[in-house]
Amino acid sequence: MPTAGYRRHLYRDDAVVLRVQKLGESDRIITLLTRRHGRLRAVARGVRRTTSRFGARLEPFGHIDLQLAGSPEGVGSSLHSVSQVEAVALYGKDFLGDYPRYTAASAIAETAERLTPVEREPSLRLFQLTLGALKALAKGEHAGSLVLDAYLLRGMAVAGWAPAIIECAVCGTAGQHAAFSVPAGGAVCPDCRPPGAAHPSPATIGLMNALTIGDWVVADASEAPVRRECSGLVAAHLQWHMERALRSLPLVDRRENP
Repeated sequence: MPTAGYRRHLYRDDAVVLRVQKLGESDRIITLLTRRHGRLRAVARGVRRTTSRFGARLEPFGHIDLQLAGSPEGVGSSLHSVSQVEAVALYGKDFLGDYPRYTAASAIAETAERLTPVEREPSLRLFQLTLGALKALAKGEHAGSLVLDAYLLRGMAVAGWAPAIIECAVCGTAGQHAAFSVPAGGAVCPDCRPPGAAHPSPATIGLMNALTIGDWVVADASEAPVRRECSGLVAAHLQWHMERALRSLPLVDRRENP
């Protein structure tokens, strides 16, 4: 039931399309990460019809400018309505036929949704990070797995979960330590190392640091075993803090090595 005295009004924002779901015979529910209003869900009427004017603009991974009907303040229904859509950059079309990049994009979109548990809570840093990661996948200059792991590391930093890499997670002693413990919060020195800590190669810790700070020269030169070990640590750290697994992460194809 609408709130008494509530009137839906129109407002504009730009957004990344994270997910689409079928609704009825011709509609879709679109999950959006917007620049100014955080994560929103909106109904797009008739977009599954072949005569739809903007159905193709509302596919996952696209950057769009749109007009919404609803309340950005959260009054009334949580579902907005899409009334206008303009494409800014439809990144998905650049890698729909590339399974490694497509699966990496799917994991990025799911992570963005999980990192915004409260609707209409602005997160400009996460919006810019998500947009940049999808743009990087579309350009294809780096392996999709590297782009994904860089996104996950930086997304955890936005959420306050960044793993310690160049200092001990427990005592703060600076240096590249030989052990890594997810429950402890990242790299740990010999004095703080808990039982069961992993012992990744120094190159793996170096790759994690390179992805965090954006050193793509080091990241692109990394070898496949180092990338796999890095991905395992990043995924374990992320899912420890989320307290649940990402559905799309096991599907990511990490075999490419440009």
